[in-house]
Amino acid sequence: MRRSAGFTYLTILFIVAIMGGGLALVGKVWHTAAVREKEAELLYAGDQYRKAIERYYLSGPGLYPGNLSDLLKDPRKPDTVRYLRRLYPDPITGKDEWGILKAPGGGIMGVYSQSNAAPFKQLGFRQRDQMFKGAPTYQEWRFLYEPPVATAAKPLPSSGFQAPAPQPVPPIFQNPTGQPR
Repeated sequence: MRRSAGFTYLTILFIVAIMGGGLALVGKVWHTAAVREKEAELLYAGDQYRKAIERYYLSGPGLYPGNLSDLLKDPRKPDTVRYLRRLYPDPITGKDEWGILKAPGGGIMGVYSQSNAAPFKQLGFRQRDQMFKGAPTYQEWRFLYEPPVATAAKPLPSSGFQAPAPQPVPPIFQNPTGQPR
């Protein structure tokens, strides 16, 4: 009897250890999934801010918004013009505060997360977010709008073709006065 009680006790300890290891693995997978979901939310919210700043800039005399609340109601317009429906919180930090990228002439040209954690996502970004590739922290994911630079029209490159120089008319085709026909 005493021998079987010890065996049962060891079996239960073994089962508890396996369950603990399994729960730890499930917790790690759940945490990774939660972080990846927050990254997707950050990419969405940041892109919404980028698009709103772009629309604000293009709808007026080329000025950036003075603050993020200007994207909710454009103070330059007499009617209510919205570029965002609401201000999004930073999904990584969980706070309403974003890092602000100031424009050279004043105003806000972009936002970024204030988290200094390392992102899981390192590759596979959309074309407009390729600069995030290999970023060491979320602070490097900068959602900004820069207007395209107007360039002066450049002359087309030469193809290397040159028209042949005019050749003198052979005498056989000249009229009696010596002038070409």
